[in-house]
Amino acid sequence: MSRLPDLAERVDRLVLRHEELARTNDLLSEQVKALTAERDSLKSRLGAARARVDALLERLPADAGPIPVAPAPGNVTE
Repeated sequence: MSRLPDLAERVDRLVLRHEELARTNDLLSEQVKALTAERDSLKSRLGAARARVDALLERLPADAGPIPVAPAPGNVTE
């Protein structure tokens, strides 16, 4: 009649595994919350930066030609 002790041991292991998984799930939920908050903050900052760029573009004269771009350092051809 060793089936009952074996079953009790398996139930104990299942309970421990459940507790481990519950703790892991809690930690992952906290990470999701933190990453969601970080994403929302970055989206907000990106929106603000876009608004600033749009405002700067609006200030450029409409009839201005192409803006000359200086060559990057080290890429000067002579």
